[in-house]
Amino acid sequence: MTALEAVAVHLPDTAVPIEAVGERIGLTPRQHQLFRRFHGLDQVRLDPDGSLADLLGGALDALHDLRGREHRVRFVIHARSMPVASPYPLNPLHDLLDRYRLGHANAFTVSHQACAIGLLAIDLAGRLLTGESDPDALALVLAGEKTFTRDAQLVPETGIFGEGAAACLIRTGGARNRVLSYAVRHRGEFDGRLAEDPELAGRYQREYPALMAEAIDAALEQAGTTRSELALVLPHNVNQVSWRGLSRRLGIPLDRMVLDNVPSVGHSFAADAFINLHTATTRGLLRQGDRYLIAASGIGATFSAMVVEH
Repeated sequence: MTALEAVAVHLPDTAVPIEAVGERIGLTPRQHQLFRRFHGLDQVRLDPDGSLADLLGGALDALHDLRGREHRVRFVIHARSMPVASPYPLNPLHDLLDRYRLGHANAFTVSHQACAIGLLAIDLAGRLLTGESDPDALALVLAGEKTFTRDAQLVPETGIFGEGAAACLIRTGGARNRVLSYAVRHRGEFDGRLAEDPELAGRYQREYPALMAEAIDAALEQAGTTRSELALVLPHNVNQVSWRGLSRRLGIPLDRMVLDNVPSVGHSFAADAFINLHTATTRGLLRQGDRYLIAASGIGATFSAMVVEH
């Protein structure tokens, strides 16, 4: 069984008000008000002078459980929302691995599920490890990206991206944070540039709650778990209003949803799930045996959910 052995997070020190981000990318005062008053956003973390390697390296520096076990890492997966992260022929991922004594591992990127890609990376890491003869073999999932273009900074009328990173060690047969189910729903009819197609954007926003709920219920059914049995829901940090609506729709109390990072950190691409798990564990919100659900959606569109037992 796939297990999340350890999770570490890196958040840049610089917190930028959403109005400052909005002015840079050309948002109107009305849009600033929408994001702050309606969506519950306040600031995002950014490192204007740092590179992608700096961002991911910060998470690796914080992953103390990796120390002395680098030789056991067989696979390194960068869960990336954006199809392009750096100009050819630069490869920050491989440069980073050489620096952290991980150059021997099979390293690659997975994408094409946008911000839902982190859950696919966990599932894929577990599947790859089942083919290893060493029961102590590990996989490393990295998540985090730079907001290097306007498209990488903004989900129109929905959210603003920040820069946060996470590193997660994956193993099979672990005793904690065991993955019980993984469900994914693809809706290709929403593939397109929402900023340039208001009709598509409007339809996506209208259908989003039902589609997200469908993925959540599918994961719960696979895990043999009911909504009421969930100790926590770890959502993606796109905004607060969408999760308030899903709280009502699903009948899951809002205080079981970890939304603290939405106003203070922002939407950090595929790293949200790991950032929120780190928040939940460091604050003592999970007890041994608790079942929690990670949920994510990605423009294009992918809706996914995973049930995990702490």
